Amino acid sequence: MAQQQIKLVRGMHDILPDEFDAWYQIEDSWRKLAQAYGYRQIRTPILEKTALFHRSIGEVTDIVEKEMYSFEDRGGDHLSLRPEGTASVVRAGIEHGLLNDQQRRLWYSGPMFRRERPQKGRYRQFYQLGAETFGMPGADIEVELMQLVARFWRQIGLQDIELQINTLGTAESRRTYRKILVEYLNDHHDQLDTDSQRRLQSNPLRILDSKNPDMQAMIEAAPKLRDSLDAESAEHFARLQTLLDANGMDYVINPRLVRGLDYYSHTVFEYVTTTLGAQGTVCAGGRYDALVEQLGGKPTTAAGFAMGIERLVLMLQEQDRVQAQPAPDIYFLMVGEKPQQIGQSIAESLRDQLPDLRLITHCGGGSFKSQIKKADKSGATLALILGEDEAQQRQIGIKFLRQHKDQMTIEQTQLAASLPSLLSE
Repeated sequence: MAQQQIKLVRGMHDILPDEFDAWYQIEDSWRKLAQAYGYRQIRTPILEKTALFHRSIGEVTDIVEKEMYSFEDRGGDHLSLRPEGTASVVRAGIEHGLLNDQQRRLWYSGPMFRRERPQKGRYRQFYQLGAETFGMPGADIEVELMQLVARFWRQIGLQDIELQINTLGTAESRRTYRKILVEYLNDHHDQLDTDSQRRLQSNPLRILDSKNPDMQAMIEAAPKLRDSLDAESAEHFARLQTLLDANGMDYVINPRLVRGLDYYSHTVFEYVTTTLGAQGTVCAGGRYDALVEQLGGKPTTAAGFAMGIERLVLMLQEQDRVQAQPAPDIYFLMVGEKPQQIGQSIAESLRDQLPDLRLITHCGGGSFKSQIKKADKSGATLALILGEDEAQQRQIGIKFLRQHKDQMTIEQTQLAASLPSLLSE
């Protein structure tokens, strides 16, 4: 009796080989760019103590209340798969003394986990790239982060992305605004949907970010946070705009941009696109000066961002910007017993002498005709042919797969020296 097929867990996704052109385009470009700006990589575990996210994200957020994958292990510890990267980076920075009176520029990448409703570009295991900076309190580092992302868009070829900014002010100015906002929302309680009614006392600022069309007019008329800013917050936001203007960066002030995590203060920003429909945010970040102290470290200013790789992959595909990875240079055919015994040794010698060579050796046997079909299908520029006669005479055949040129034969000892010019013809 046949065993029942085990299928993918709902909300998870396989990344198949044909999809990796876009993934490599994103990941390779990001790594080089982050290093060029002086950011150093950090990797943290995907499994953390649940308390880390309760304390950083906030116990009354949707992430902690409804979306985290949490469990008690055999030792009685309460653990969670990380739903985002910032808290883990801060925890690691404190634990290893990276943030003690030092400026730091760090970047990370890896899988995150949230039990959200699966939809296009949004999965329950998803991948993020992010950057975090510490010890720099001014708007200048915020502008650097925005410039870094803008340059990243240019490098990977994405278009139609808008920078939106806002300020959340200090914790004190936000508390003042919260009282005013809750009073206004209570006056319009009958217009709030179920989620907004639940958030009214726990996280009322998140109501401003609601996409419910029936609430848009009421939200638009709500009091604005900027009217409750203290002098420090207003000055910081004005400085940010001055620097963005001086650097020629286009942006839109979006007073409804509030971010969903409790640890943000002052500047928040998003890069938004219309390419993906309703799921328009492709990068989100801001300042979170209180988080390091909140997690047990010394008071340290901080700012950063994160972006979802799956959404960027979708954008590259939608905008027809995927850059195909190079095809192999060579497909090496070996036909016969003796060629199979010596062919892979020749291939390894070529790899030693030409480290950048993209070479596939044929495995699995088969006739010359079947092997040459596989060579052509691989997209390789040249086919190397080693049959019994070539092996006996210490020669090798070269077939041009992409050009109408006669097949040629050369000495095996001349192969490494000849290939660069043959591949460039």
